[in-house]
Amino acid sequence: MNRQAPTLEDVAREAGVSRATVSRVINGVRNVDPSIQDLVRRAIERTGYTPNRAARSLVTRRSGTIALVVSGAGDATAGGVSAQDRNAFTARVFADPFFGRVVSGVIGHLRPRRTHPVLMFAESAEARAEVLSYLRQGSADGALVVSTHPEDPLPAQLAAEGLPAVLFARPARPVALSYVDLDHRDGGRQAADHLLARGCRRIVTVAGPLDVRASQDRLDGFRDAMARQGRPYVPIAEGGFTLASGMAAMAGLLAEHPDLDGVFAANDLMAQGVCQVLREHGRRIPEDVAVVGFDDSTIAVTCSPQLTTVRQPVEDMAAEMARLLEEHIHGKRDEPTSVVFDPELIVRDSA
Repeated sequence: MNRQAPTLEDVAREAGVSRATVSRVINGVRNVDPSIQDLVRRAIERTGYTPNRAARSLVTRRSGTIALVVSGAGDATAGGVSAQDRNAFTARVFADPFFGRVVSGVIGHLRPRRTHPVLMFAESAEARAEVLSYLRQGSADGALVVSTHPEDPLPAQLAAEGLPAVLFARPARPVALSYVDLDHRDGGRQAADHLLARGCRRIVTVAGPLDVRASQDRLDGFRDAMARQGRPYVPIAEGGFTLASGMAAMAGLLAEHPDLDGVFAANDLMAQGVCQVLREHGRRIPEDVAVVGFDDSTIAVTCSPQLTTVRQPVEDMAAEMARLLEEHIHGKRDEPTSVVFDPELIVRDSA
Protein backbone atom coordinates (compact mmCIF):
# COMPACT_ATOMS: atom_id res chain seq x y z
CA MET A 1 0.00 0.00 0.00
CA ASN A 2 1.46 3.38 -1.05
CA ARG A 3 2.08 5.90 1.71
CA GLN A 4 0.24 9.16 1.13
CA ALA A 5 2.43 12.20 0.54
CA PRO A 6 2.74 14.57 3.53
CA THR A 7 0.31 17.49 3.46
CA LEU A 8 0.32 21.05 4.73
CA GLU A 9 -1.87 19.85 7.62
CA ASP A 10 0.75 17.26 8.57
CA VAL A 11 3.41 19.98 8.77
CA ALA A 12 1.12 22.24 10.84
CA ARG A 13 0.37 19.39 13.27
CA GLU A 14 4.09 18.50 13.57
CA ALA A 15 5.06 22.15 14.19
CA GLY A 16 2.14 22.89 16.50
CA VAL A 17 1.01 25.90 14.45
CA SER A 18 -1.89 26.70 12.17
CA ARG A 19 -2.08 25.66 8.52
CA ALA A 20 -2.14 29.37 7.57
CA THR A 21 1.14 29.96 9.39
CA VAL A 22 2.80 27.08 7.53
CA SER A 23 1.50 28.51 4.25
CA ARG A 24 2.94 31.95 5.04
CA VAL A 25 6.36 30.48 5.82
CA ILE A 26 6.43 28.39 2.64
CA ASN A 27 5.41 31.35 0.49
CA GLY A 28 8.00 33.68 1.99
CA VAL A 29 5.63 36.08 3.74
CA ARG A 30 7.86 38.37 5.80
CA ASN A 31 5.71 39.04 8.87
CA VAL A 32 6.34 35.62 10.47
CA ASP A 33 8.48 35.50 13.59
CA PRO A 34 11.91 33.96 12.82
CA SER A 35 11.53 31.38 15.60
CA ILE A 36 8.23 30.25 14.08
CA GLN A 37 9.86 30.06 10.65
CA ASP A 38 12.58 27.78 12.06
CA LEU A 39 9.95 25.63 13.76
CA VAL A 40 8.02 25.19 10.50
CA ARG A 41 11.15 24.45 8.47
CA ARG A 42 12.20 21.73 10.91
CA ALA A 43 8.71 20.25 10.70
CA ILE A 44 8.95 20.25 6.89
CA GLU A 45 12.24 18.34 7.09
CA ARG A 46 10.83 15.78 9.55
CA THR A 47 7.67 15.15 7.56
CA GLY A 48 9.33 15.22 4.14
CA TYR A 49 6.72 17.66 2.86
CA THR A 50 7.33 19.05 -0.65
CA PRO A 51 5.52 22.32 -1.51
CA ASN A 52 3.24 22.19 -4.53
CA ARG A 53 4.94 24.53 -7.00
CA ALA A 54 1.75 25.19 -8.97
CA ALA A 55 -0.20 26.11 -5.85
CA ARG A 56 2.64 28.23 -4.56
CA SER A 57 2.84 30.17 -7.81
CA LEU A 58 -0.84 31.13 -7.41
CA VAL A 59 0.04 32.81 -4.14
CA THR A 60 3.38 34.38 -5.05
CA ARG A 61 2.51 35.03 -8.72
CA ARG A 62 5.96 33.70 -9.58
CA SER A 63 6.88 30.57 -11.47
CA GLY A 64 10.24 29.89 -9.84
CA THR A 65 11.66 29.66 -13.36
CA ILE A 66 14.05 31.91 -15.30
CA ALA A 67 14.37 31.90 -19.10
CA LEU A 68 17.98 31.69 -20.27
CA VAL A 69 17.71 32.99 -23.83
CA VAL A 70 20.37 32.67 -26.51
CA SER A 71 19.29 35.14 -29.16
CA GLY A 72 20.38 36.16 -32.65
CA ALA A 73 19.18 38.57 -35.32
CA GLY A 74 17.43 36.00 -37.46
CA ASP A 75 14.90 36.98 -40.07
CA ALA A 76 12.59 39.96 -39.79
CA THR A 77 9.51 37.92 -40.71
CA ALA A 78 7.97 35.03 -38.83
CA GLY A 79 9.00 31.67 -40.17
CA GLY A 80 11.83 33.19 -42.19
CA VAL A 81 14.54 30.89 -40.76
CA SER A 82 14.83 27.35 -42.13
CA ALA A 83 15.18 24.24 -39.98
CA GLN A 84 18.72 23.91 -41.30
CA ASP A 85 19.57 27.44 -40.15
CA ARG A 86 18.02 26.78 -36.73
CA ASN A 87 20.04 23.60 -36.35
CA ALA A 88 23.22 25.43 -37.40
CA PHE A 89 22.54 28.17 -34.84
CA THR A 90 22.05 25.60 -32.08
CA ALA A 91 25.17 23.69 -33.11
CA ARG A 92 27.27 26.86 -32.97
CA VAL A 93 26.00 27.62 -29.48
CA PHE A 94 26.86 24.21 -28.09
CA ALA A 95 30.24 24.11 -29.87
CA ASP A 96 31.42 27.28 -28.10
CA PRO A 97 32.62 26.69 -24.50
CA PHE A 98 31.56 30.26 -23.68
CA PHE A 99 27.89 29.27 -23.51
CA GLY A 100 28.59 26.31 -21.26
CA ARG A 101 30.32 28.67 -18.86
CA VAL A 102 27.30 31.00 -18.89
CA VAL A 103 24.98 28.10 -18.06
CA SER A 104 27.29 26.96 -15.26
CA GLY A 105 27.36 30.41 -13.69
CA VAL A 106 23.59 30.84 -13.91
CA ILE A 107 22.81 27.42 -12.44
CA GLY A 108 25.39 27.88 -9.70
CA HIS A 109 23.54 31.00 -8.55
CA LEU A 110 19.96 29.82 -9.04
CA ARG A 111 20.11 26.25 -7.73
CA PRO A 112 20.56 27.13 -4.01
CA ARG A 113 17.55 29.41 -4.39
CA ARG A 114 15.40 26.62 -5.87
CA THR A 115 14.97 28.56 -9.08
CA HIS A 116 15.33 26.72 -12.38
CA PRO A 117 16.55 27.99 -15.76
CA VAL A 118 14.76 27.10 -18.98
CA LEU A 119 17.00 27.27 -22.05
CA MET A 120 15.36 29.01 -25.01
CA PHE A 121 16.69 29.91 -28.46
CA ALA A 122 15.54 33.05 -30.26
CA GLU A 123 17.20 32.93 -33.67
CA SER A 124 14.14 34.04 -35.67
CA ALA A 125 11.17 36.41 -35.45
CA GLU A 126 8.92 33.45 -34.67
CA ALA A 127 11.20 32.23 -31.88
CA ARG A 128 11.44 35.73 -30.40
CA ALA A 129 7.65 35.93 -30.35
CA GLU A 130 7.54 32.64 -28.44
CA VAL A 131 10.00 33.97 -25.85
CA LEU A 132 7.95 37.16 -25.37
CA SER A 133 4.72 35.15 -25.04
CA TYR A 134 6.34 32.79 -22.55
CA LEU A 135 7.34 35.71 -20.35
CA ARG A 136 4.03 37.58 -20.71
CA GLN A 137 2.12 34.50 -19.57
CA GLY A 138 4.25 34.22 -16.45
CA SER A 139 5.76 30.88 -17.43
CA ALA A 140 9.10 32.40 -16.42
CA ASP A 141 9.66 35.29 -14.03
CA GLY A 142 12.25 37.00 -16.24
CA ALA A 143 14.94 36.47 -18.84
CA LEU A 144 18.72 36.30 -18.94
CA VAL A 145 19.67 37.13 -22.51
CA VAL A 146 22.88 36.26 -24.33
CA SER A 147 22.62 38.05 -27.66
CA THR A 148 24.89 36.92 -30.50
CA HIS A 149 24.23 39.64 -33.08
CA PRO A 150 24.28 43.46 -32.98
CA GLU A 151 21.04 43.66 -34.97
CA ASP A 152 19.14 41.46 -32.51
CA PRO A 153 15.77 43.15 -31.82
CA LEU A 154 14.92 41.07 -28.72
CA PRO A 155 16.49 43.37 -26.07
CA ALA A 156 14.51 46.36 -27.32
CA GLN A 157 11.32 44.26 -27.44
CA LEU A 158 11.79 43.13 -23.84
CA ALA A 159 12.40 46.70 -22.70
CA ALA A 160 9.38 48.04 -24.61
CA GLU A 161 7.09 45.54 -22.86
CA GLY A 162 8.57 46.16 -19.43
CA LEU A 163 9.53 42.50 -18.96
CA PRO A 164 12.27 41.77 -16.40
CA ALA A 165 15.48 40.97 -18.27
CA VAL A 166 19.25 41.29 -17.92
CA LEU A 167 21.73 41.14 -20.80
CA PHE A 168 25.15 39.56 -21.05
CA ALA A 169 27.22 42.35 -22.66
CA ARG A 170 26.39 45.95 -23.39
CA PRO A 171 23.83 46.15 -26.20
CA ALA A 172 24.86 47.57 -29.57
CA ARG A 173 22.16 50.23 -29.23
CA PRO A 174 21.06 51.89 -25.98
CA VAL A 175 18.18 50.03 -24.36
CA ALA A 176 16.66 50.36 -20.88
CA LEU A 177 17.83 46.99 -19.53
CA SER A 178 20.50 46.06 -17.01
CA TYR A 179 23.60 44.34 -18.33
CA VAL A 180 26.83 42.69 -17.23
CA ASP A 181 29.98 43.14 -19.30
CA LEU A 182 33.78 43.06 -19.36
CA ASP A 183 36.26 45.87 -19.96
CA HIS A 184 37.25 44.40 -23.33
CA ARG A 185 39.45 47.35 -24.28
CA ASP A 186 41.61 46.80 -21.22
CA GLY A 187 41.85 43.11 -22.10
CA GLY A 188 43.16 43.98 -25.56
CA ARG A 189 45.62 46.40 -24.00
CA GLN A 190 46.95 43.71 -21.65
CA ALA A 191 47.49 41.33 -24.57
CA ALA A 192 49.48 43.94 -26.52
CA ASP A 193 51.59 44.94 -23.52
CA HIS A 194 52.48 41.31 -22.84
CA LEU A 195 53.56 40.54 -26.40
CA LEU A 196 55.67 43.71 -26.54
CA ALA A 197 57.24 42.95 -23.15
CA ARG A 198 58.29 39.54 -24.51
CA GLY A 199 60.20 41.31 -27.25
CA CYS A 200 57.79 40.57 -30.12
CA ARG A 201 58.24 43.10 -32.93
CA ARG A 202 56.20 41.77 -35.86
CA ILE A 203 52.82 41.33 -34.24
CA VAL A 204 49.53 40.51 -35.98
CA THR A 205 46.01 40.00 -34.67
CA VAL A 206 43.07 37.74 -35.48
CA ALA A 207 40.03 39.84 -34.57
CA GLY A 208 36.53 38.60 -33.86
CA PRO A 209 33.56 39.67 -36.01
CA LEU A 210 33.95 43.42 -36.28
CA ASP A 211 30.20 44.07 -36.12
CA VAL A 212 30.24 42.68 -32.55
CA ARG A 213 30.95 45.36 -29.96
CA ALA A 214 33.16 43.13 -27.79
CA SER A 215 35.33 42.23 -30.79
CA GLN A 216 35.75 45.85 -31.79
CA ASP A 217 36.57 46.89 -28.22
CA ARG A 218 39.22 44.17 -27.89
CA LEU A 219 40.77 45.26 -31.18
CA ASP A 220 40.65 48.96 -30.27
CA GLY A 221 42.33 48.32 -26.92
CA PHE A 222 45.02 46.23 -28.60
CA ARG A 223 45.71 48.79 -31.32
CA ASP A 224 45.72 51.70 -28.87
CA ALA A 225 48.34 49.96 -26.71
CA MET A 226 50.46 49.18 -29.77
CA ALA A 227 50.23 52.80 -30.93
CA ARG A 228 51.37 54.06 -27.53
CA GLN A 229 54.49 51.98 -28.05
CA GLY A 230 55.15 53.56 -31.44
CA ARG A 231 53.54 50.82 -33.52
CA PRO A 232 50.63 52.44 -35.36
CA TYR A 233 50.05 49.61 -37.85
CA VAL A 234 49.06 46.06 -36.93
CA PRO A 235 48.06 43.57 -39.67
CA ILE A 236 44.53 42.30 -38.99
CA ALA A 237 42.49 39.33 -40.19
CA GLU A 238 38.84 39.05 -39.17
CA GLY A 239 37.65 35.74 -37.77
CA GLY A 240 34.30 34.45 -36.56
CA PHE A 241 35.12 33.22 -33.03
CA THR A 242 35.40 29.64 -34.39
CA LEU A 243 38.31 27.22 -34.70
CA ALA A 244 38.03 27.12 -38.49
CA SER A 245 37.98 30.91 -38.82
CA GLY A 246 41.08 31.18 -36.64
CA MET A 247 42.89 28.70 -38.85
CA ALA A 248 41.87 30.51 -42.04
CA ALA A 249 42.85 33.91 -40.67
CA MET A 250 46.23 32.66 -39.49
CA ALA A 251 46.97 31.00 -42.83
CA GLY A 252 46.29 34.30 -44.60
CA LEU A 253 48.37 36.36 -42.19
CA LEU A 254 51.26 33.91 -42.37
CA ALA A 255 51.25 34.04 -46.17
CA GLU A 256 51.35 37.86 -46.14
CA HIS A 257 53.69 38.26 -43.16
CA PRO A 258 55.93 35.18 -42.98
CA ASP A 259 58.27 36.86 -40.48
CA LEU A 260 55.56 37.47 -37.84
CA ASP A 261 56.60 36.67 -34.27
CA GLY A 262 53.50 37.46 -32.18
CA VAL A 263 49.74 36.87 -32.52
CA PHE A 264 46.78 38.10 -30.50
CA ALA A 265 43.61 36.11 -31.19
CA ALA A 266 40.36 37.58 -29.89
CA ASN A 267 39.15 34.31 -28.35
CA ASP A 268 40.64 30.98 -27.32
CA LEU A 269 38.94 28.96 -30.06
CA MET A 270 40.60 31.08 -32.73
CA ALA A 271 43.89 31.00 -30.80
CA GLN A 272 43.74 27.21 -30.91
CA GLY A 273 43.34 27.42 -34.68
CA VAL A 274 46.27 29.84 -34.84
CA CYS A 275 48.49 27.40 -32.95
CA GLN A 276 47.48 24.52 -35.21
CA VAL A 277 48.39 26.41 -38.38
CA LEU A 278 51.68 27.62 -36.92
CA ARG A 279 52.67 24.06 -36.02
CA GLU A 280 51.73 22.85 -39.50
CA HIS A 281 54.16 25.45 -40.89
CA GLY A 282 56.95 24.35 -38.60
CA ARG A 283 56.78 27.35 -36.26
CA ARG A 284 57.58 26.73 -32.61
CA ILE A 285 55.33 28.29 -29.97
CA PRO A 286 56.44 30.47 -28.22
CA GLU A 287 60.09 30.30 -29.41
CA ASP A 288 59.28 31.44 -32.97
CA VAL A 289 55.82 32.92 -32.49
CA ALA A 290 54.13 33.93 -29.23
CA VAL A 291 50.33 33.52 -29.09
CA VAL A 292 47.83 35.20 -26.74
CA GLY A 293 44.14 34.27 -26.67
CA PHE A 294 41.11 35.71 -24.91
CA ASP A 295 38.52 34.22 -22.48
CA ASP A 296 40.54 31.69 -20.44
CA SER A 297 38.12 28.91 -21.40
CA THR A 298 38.81 25.19 -20.99
CA ILE A 299 40.46 25.32 -24.41
CA ALA A 300 43.25 27.41 -22.91
CA VAL A 301 44.46 24.48 -20.80
CA THR A 302 43.74 21.70 -23.31
CA CYS A 303 45.45 23.49 -26.21
CA SER A 304 49.04 22.56 -27.06
CA PRO A 305 50.87 24.48 -25.79
CA GLN A 306 48.62 25.80 -23.04
CA LEU A 307 47.44 29.29 -23.90
CA THR A 308 48.43 32.57 -22.39
CA THR A 309 45.08 34.33 -22.46
CA VAL A 310 43.05 37.24 -21.13
CA ARG A 311 40.61 35.89 -18.56
CA GLN A 312 36.94 36.80 -18.86
CA PRO A 313 35.26 35.56 -15.63
CA VAL A 314 32.19 34.30 -17.47
CA GLU A 315 30.82 32.20 -14.61
CA ASP A 316 30.98 35.16 -12.20
CA MET A 317 29.44 37.45 -14.80
CA ALA A 318 26.58 35.01 -15.43
CA ALA A 319 25.92 34.67 -11.71
CA GLU A 320 25.81 38.46 -11.44
CA MET A 321 23.26 38.55 -14.27
CA ALA A 322 21.05 36.18 -12.29
CA ARG A 323 21.45 38.23 -9.12
CA LEU A 324 20.47 41.45 -10.89
CA LEU A 325 17.46 39.76 -12.45
CA GLU A 326 16.29 38.61 -9.02
CA GLU A 327 16.47 42.20 -7.80
CA HIS A 328 14.29 43.34 -10.70
CA ILE A 329 11.81 40.49 -10.21
CA HIS A 330 11.43 41.13 -6.48
CA GLY A 331 11.14 44.89 -6.87
CA LYS A 332 14.45 45.66 -5.16
CA ARG A 333 15.74 47.46 -8.26
CA ASP A 334 13.60 49.63 -10.53
CA GLU A 335 16.16 51.33 -12.78
CA PRO A 336 18.55 49.59 -15.19
CA THR A 337 22.13 49.21 -14.01
CA SER A 338 25.42 47.92 -15.38
CA VAL A 339 28.21 45.85 -13.83
CA VAL A 340 31.55 45.81 -15.68
CA PHE A 341 34.17 43.23 -14.70
CA ASP A 342 37.94 43.60 -15.05
CA PRO A 343 39.95 41.23 -17.29
CA GLU A 344 43.12 39.50 -16.11
CA LEU A 345 46.08 38.24 -18.14
CA ILE A 346 46.79 34.57 -17.40
CA VAL A 347 50.32 33.63 -18.44
CA ARG A 348 50.93 30.05 -19.58
CA ASP A 349 53.18 28.41 -22.18
CA SER A 350 52.16 30.03 -25.49
CA ALA A 351 53.54 33.50 -24.71
